[in-house]
Amino acid sequence: MDHYRDRIIARVDRMSPTLETLLAPRMTLAANGRLRGDHDMNPDDDDDTPVITLRAAAVLVPIVEHANGPTVLLTRRSDNLGNHAGQVAFPGGKIEPGETPREAALREADEEVGLKSSFVEVAGFLDSYETGTGFRILPVVGFVRPGFTLTVQDAEVAEVFEVPLSFLMNPENHERHSATWRGKKREYYAMPYNGHYIWGATAGMLKNMYDRIFAGE
Repeated sequence: MDHYRDRIIARVDRMSPTLETLLAPRMTLAANGRLRGDHDMNPDDDDDTPVITLRAAAVLVPIVEHANGPTVLLTRRSDNLGNHAGQVAFPGGKIEPGETPREAALREADEEVGLKSSFVEVAGFLDSYETGTGFRILPVVGFVRPGFTLTVQDAEVAEVFEVPLSFLMNPENHERHSATWRGKKREYYAMPYNGHYIWGATAGMLKNMYDRIFAGE
C-alpha cells in the first residue's frame, strides 16, 4: 500500500455529481463509465425486474491512516433494521433534501458511529453504485486521522471493525459467490475477512475502488 494516498487522490473524481446526475437513467451513466451496480454481474436482471423509483444515498469509505498501514472502517448493520439487516456496510444513508452527497456521508458517519468530520479529509468520489433494492449510492472516499472516539448508534449498528486496505485491494480476495434471490440465481462479490462476510453492494463498491485506483499496481 505504498503511495496509496497519492494514487487515490489522482484517480477519484474530485467533484461530486449533482443529484440530477446521480439519479440519471442507467444507460446515460453507464455510457460515461460512471455507474456500477448489482447488475454488473447479473446483466439479465432487467428482463424481469419491476420498475422502481431510485433513491439517492451516499456512503463514507473511511480509510484510517494508521502508522502501520491504512485500514477501512466498516460496520455491521443491526439485525433489527428493515433494509439490509445484519449486513456489512459503510457508514451512510439517504441524501436528505438540500444536502450534498459529501454532507450526507459525513452526517451519517457521525450519526451511526460517532466519527466526527473534523477527523475526515474527503479525497473524492467513486462511481455511483445501483442496488437491486432501489438505491443509487455515491461512495465518498475519506482519509481518517487516528485518535477519534466512536459512539455507536445501537439501533442501527451492531458492530464496527477495520480491515486492512491491502486485503480489500488484493484481487485474490475478490471472490465470486451466488445465491437465489426472488427465485433467480444471482452472482455477487464477497470478501470474507476474519469472520466478517463482506459482500453485495459493499464488496461491489470496494471492487470498483480497486478497478479505478489499484488495478495493475
